[in-house]
Amino acid sequence: MRARFKLALGLSLNLLAAGLAQAADTLRLGTTAAFAPPLEVAVKEAAEQGLKVELVEFTDWNAPNITLDHGDIDANYFQHTPFLENANREGGLHLKAFAPGIINNVGLYSTRYKAIADLPEGAKVAIANDPINGGRGLQLLQKAGLLRLKDGVGYKATLDDIVANPKHLQIIELEAVQLVRALDDVDLAQGYPHYIRLAGTLDPNSALLFDGIENREYVIQFVTRDDYKDPDGKLKKFVDLYQHSPQVRAALDKAHGSLYQPGWQ
Repeated sequence: MRARFKLALGLSLNLLAAGLAQAADTLRLGTTAAFAPPLEVAVKEAAEQGLKVELVEFTDWNAPNITLDHGDIDANYFQHTPFLENANREGGLHLKAFAPGIINNVGLYSTRYKAIADLPEGAKVAIANDPINGGRGLQLLQKAGLLRLKDGVGYKATLDDIVANPKHLQIIELEAVQLVRALDDVDLAQGYPHYIRLAGTLDPNSALLFDGIENREYVIQFVTRDDYKDPDGKLKKFVDLYQHSPQVRAALDKAHGSLYQPGWQ
């Protein structure tokens, strides 16, 4: 009886050790639905090269960082620098950018006007109401020549940083996901092609103006804990594959059309 117990215990310990070894050999990467399809292609291609990657998909924008900070995944891919900085500050997290991915373009949309120059005096303009996305909307309005911000304020801009508003725009702040629904009620709105595509109300390519790689702070980042050392270079290898694989590029084109740019170039 004792011999059988020793045998069973030995088998259990061996199975546990094998499971731990397999887990240690697997790169666990968190993401959200908007970024998952191209990553799935990269995961499949990585497997063909002998690199095991498990993609963990989350349904909200808080869990990927909390889970990463707790050490339950090795990295995540869904956020840009302003979002990451806010998450660290607000949540007391200890995360850092590891490598750049893509930047999704954001635009200024209108169902009433065909050009920025057509906007009337006192036009109603909707931008995001949160500190992460609102500054991006204000930078877009500055790029369009509709207002001027304090020098050097960048993505941290707020309404208080506007120093010139020659058309006396009425700027309305709304939740980012609600902006596409506000287009019938305003003259111009900050818009996210992903939400516009989901809403199906207009062509996401029809923005009067897009931002781009000039706002590098909005490049989506591969993020790790600040003490992550990338044992065996697994994450570096996967990032390199994501950035340079023709199959992944085709998946990015399918997912985002022309409304993205590589952030590593």
